[in-house]
Amino acid sequence: MNEQDPHTPGTEVGRPDPAGDPVRLDQGHVEGTGGLPERFTNPGLPTHVQRMADVDEKAADRAEKQVAALFGISIVGTLLFIVLYFAVDLRQTVFIPGVGTMNASHAALGVTLAFSLLGIGLGAVHWAKTLMPDHEVVEERHPMRASDEDRAEAVRVVTEEGGTSQISRRPLIKYTLGGALGLFALPLGIQVAGSLGEMPRASLSQTWWNGGPSGPHDEPEFTPLRLMKDPENVPILASDVTIGSVYHVMPEGLLPDPVTYEGGAEHLLEEKAKAAVLLMRLDPTVIRSQKELDWGFEGIVAYSKICTHVGCPVGLYEQQTHHLLCPCHQSTFDVTQDCKVIFGPAKRPLPQLPISVDDEGYLVSTAPFAEAVGPSFWERG
Repeated sequence: MNEQDPHTPGTEVGRPDPAGDPVRLDQGHVEGTGGLPERFTNPGLPTHVQRMADVDEKAADRAEKQVAALFGISIVGTLLFIVLYFAVDLRQTVFIPGVGTMNASHAALGVTLAFSLLGIGLGAVHWAKTLMPDHEVVEERHPMRASDEDRAEAVRVVTEEGGTSQISRRPLIKYTLGGALGLFALPLGIQVAGSLGEMPRASLSQTWWNGGPSGPHDEPEFTPLRLMKDPENVPILASDVTIGSVYHVMPEGLLPDPVTYEGGAEHLLEEKAKAAVLLMRLDPTVIRSQKELDWGFEGIVAYSKICTHVGCPVGLYEQQTHHLLCPCHQSTFDVTQDCKVIFGPAKRPLPQLPISVDDEGYLVSTAPFAEAVGPSFWERG
């Protein structure tokens, strides 16, 4: 019977081959009937081959310059991206063979950003292949927690021998890599900030409740507008609003057929999104805000439907607690306290729309919103 090697599971020792040496059979290899199998040799790690940069300082210097040149390409690509972002007319188009006609800005920014990324990537790969250590090391299995001596040694290796990447010896690489990575963040920030368009403070501070269309070039003069039930587009009598009831409201003149609306269907949706209002009636004795009483009518109050967190529609009203709830992130507003935020991520109350009644008893606005509707971020734009 063959003797098992206690240190190497799955191997056998004790049966000599014709050369007289023990045969080690790897797990999964079995003997045939025709005698001993062919000698199995564990190939192990390949023999380490020195690179030119390992034995020739001039070759190492050349590699350093090549890496720096690639990082330099990244820097140039980033700088060109920034320049072209402001210089290229967005309305121009270019023809690219095999691709077709495309926006000139997209083509220019895409090419320069590609060089910016490609320079960093190729530089890092070339650095690793030519200058960083490439020795392969095998570590025996050991307990999950190393001994205190091994842990101390690991710290020493990291702190004292971290220079084997040669970044400390190769300042040209260090500086060009820092420049490439540092500048690369700029086009991302510029594109994100610049592509947002104009700050929407003016557009969100002005809604149809100001007296009409509220586009970028529209400055309507305020006129009182009736509160229209959405989607029926009928005016609301104050006597029809009972305690506990909730109405989704649009301003007068904003619920025509989108096909015939002169501003177009897309602009109509923007107007409706900004002007959406919730109308409720409370017992005046539970309202704790004098402003809310002054801007309402006999306990009837109107508030913007747009959550001041990220602009979701606030549409859930709890009659018993007088709370408005945003279903997106659970921001909760207390209607009895001027829609003060009592829970959730919203940072300010819902804007209130001042209302009254006209000679026929219909609810009308007496002023536009006193502040920008929508997320608080835009209010600070």
